[in-house]
Amino acid sequence: MKGIIFDFNGTLFWDSQLHLDAWREYSKKLRGEAFTDEEMLKYMFGRTNEDIIRYAIGKDPSPELVEKYAQEKEAYYRNMCKDIKLAPGAEEFLDYLKENNIPRTIATMSEWCNVEFYIENFKLERWFELDKIVYSNGKIPGKPAPDIYLIAAKNLNLNPSDCIVIEDALSGIEAAQKAGIGKVIAIASREPEEFYKDIKGLYKIITNFSQIDKNIFDIPCKNYNC
Repeated sequence: MKGIIFDFNGTLFWDSQLHLDAWREYSKKLRGEAFTDEEMLKYMFGRTNEDIIRYAIGKDPSPELVEKYAQEKEAYYRNMCKDIKLAPGAEEFLDYLKENNIPRTIATMSEWCNVEFYIENFKLERWFELDKIVYSNGKIPGKPAPDIYLIAAKNLNLNPSDCIVIEDALSGIEAAQKAGIGKVIAIASREPEEFYKDIKGLYKIITNFSQIDKNIFDIPCKNYNC
């Protein structure tokens, strides 16, 4: 494999519970009762705020309403982010990718207000070219549509088949597979490993970034004699 694309929420940053808590609280405001765990799994993970809001209110929201509700919900979420850190083994793995010049980027359905928050708090510029990060800009369909991973692979100047994707959400795994990604790795950050075992086409299931076999990568040549 020549490059790697990371989902962010629930993958590099294990914040699924924070998003659950934020949506659970905010959904009370939208419809009078909180989302159930089943609704969260089916209609929230990997989806755009517009998708989630549409489901919550039961109709197509106007762009103005999406913006208003999304900003309110994301403020709930960011206020819950205390003493945050990247996923187990993530920093060491990202250091390895950087040291070996392995192309890498992030493909997240988070909106820019949150991506900016992550960049600032995790100092993501240490490992990523910020202009190659793909995020929800109001034009990219939510997962399980493959668009976000097709764009991410293009940003790395790679074919999707030459890329690895690491995902935690079912919709994200489906999106990566639809995009023709070469190897899809599921990270069990919230669900148990058994949750993913019946998914066809997965390359591996991990619980820590240290479990990724680094020999999977075609390391770019570092000198002219190799």
